Amino acid sequence: MLRWFRVVAVAEACSWAGLLVGMFFKYVTDTGELGVKVFGPIHGAMFVLYVVAVLLSAREAGWSRGAVVLGLACAVPPFTSLWFERRVAARTTAPQLA
Repeated sequence: MLRWFRVVAVAEACSWAGLLVGMFFKYVTDTGELGVKVFGPIHGAMFVLYVVAVLLSAREAGWSRGAVVLGLACAVPPFTSLWFERRVAARTTAPQLA
């Protein structure tokens, strides 16, 4: 489940990047809204998948309520899903024996 969470977190961040680029072209350069039309629905789907992934991963891994709330909050600002995913990975990775 945590591997799936990682994939979804990265995909959500990538969809943010696409949406932000689309918004730049739509609002700053005023060259059209194709990027927003394409990446808007993709980002919406990735957002929903990320929320589901947080909830399912939290249930399986036994995250605290604070960790769940933080994970869900990280769905809102751009690219924070990557920060949260790395935080989770660092806390769940066992140290390697030499």
